Amino acid sequence: MNAASDSVGNGPLAGVKILDLTSVVMGPFATQILAQLGAEVIKVESPEGDNMRHVGPMNNPGMGHIFLNANAGKRSIALNLKHPQACEAALKLAESCDVFISNVRPQALARLGLDFESVQKRNPRIIHVSCCGFDQDGPDAARPAYDDLIQGATGVPWLMNQYGMPEPAYAPITLADRVTGLHTVYAVTAALYARSQSGVGQSVVVPMFEAMAQFILGDHMAGLTFQPPIGKPGYARLLTPHRKPYLTSDGMLCVLIYNDKHWKSFFDAIGESEGLARDPRFVTHGARAEHIDEVYAKVAHILRTRTTAQWQLLLNAADVPNMPMNTPEDLLSNSQLRATGFVSESLHPSEGPMHTLAHPTKWSGTPPARRFSPAPRLGEHTRQLLREAGYSEESIDVLIQQGACRTDEKKD
Repeated sequence: MNAASDSVGNGPLAGVKILDLTSVVMGPFATQILAQLGAEVIKVESPEGDNMRHVGPMNNPGMGHIFLNANAGKRSIALNLKHPQACEAALKLAESCDVFISNVRPQALARLGLDFESVQKRNPRIIHVSCCGFDQDGPDAARPAYDDLIQGATGVPWLMNQYGMPEPAYAPITLADRVTGLHTVYAVTAALYARSQSGVGQSVVVPMFEAMAQFILGDHMAGLTFQPPIGKPGYARLLTPHRKPYLTSDGMLCVLIYNDKHWKSFFDAIGESEGLARDPRFVTHGARAEHIDEVYAKVAHILRTRTTAQWQLLLNAADVPNMPMNTPEDLLSNSQLRATGFVSESLHPSEGPMHTLAHPTKWSGTPPARRFSPAPRLGEHTRQLLREAGYSEESIDVLIQQGACRTDEKKD
């Protein structure tokens, strides 16, 4: 087991400094990826801390599992942005940063004096990224947004119901947060490239609603793509209730017999090259798509005739795509994820032994760190970061006494 603070490689974003005013999942997920890619990330928290600090399970107060898994590689400064001196401290920190990123609603950010125009006056090269619920040119610009709300607004519960759920339901992952978080990562890196060409910063808005609408409509616009419509919305292959892990005689297996080659190999393997292989419903990709419910139901019937292990041997030999149905616990011991180093163990200085997830990409010249500093305690680096911004110890003491900031006094 290695200490989490050990690092190997600087990453492609080495030298980039980010002031991170995000909380919960979407923003922290994005900025942790940027930290894994080598950026220095300063996490600005309220005196109460990021909400995810308080969502268990946890070993110690304020260090919940979601927080730990979305905030490694960052330093924490706790600022009460309702206090004008705290906002001034944030602006001073921004003077030396390349990126300012926030998921505070733009209207509230402007009231704090931390909007693009205000930050740009202090740092003309700043890239100011606003992760918000909706594009600011629309009528919903000022509405609050959370993952559940955006899932609902973009049709995820409707799709779940169409798929066969007894009633509309949200996907059991923070889907909108993480999709938008990935949009945020590429927006930051693309803006950094643009600045390398122009020498000046810019404002970038990353809206959840539009990001998820793109994600959903790309699959499910279907007949509505055309004017006038030539069919209903929904990609039939994704919505058939038969699209699910298949029951075998002793368990379950995920199988996707997709293209013509796969189907020929599958029918040859099960001795149906003269039977089902000649069924008009199975002959072409278009025919299979038209009869997808019947096709998947037939495969489900066939899969029940052998054990999971027997199917894996048969399908692997035939080069038919299949995978086991894993649980989160299975993933932590998965041979692929262990061999690549994606899952490893680390030792958090206050939380003890932990499973750690690496960045999933591999780079030949500027590899991301395989291990990086652990998720910080609330205000762990407040004094250190204020010193770096030019504050004296006496000035920092005054800020603490005024309630403008908070620090982990016992361990700082």
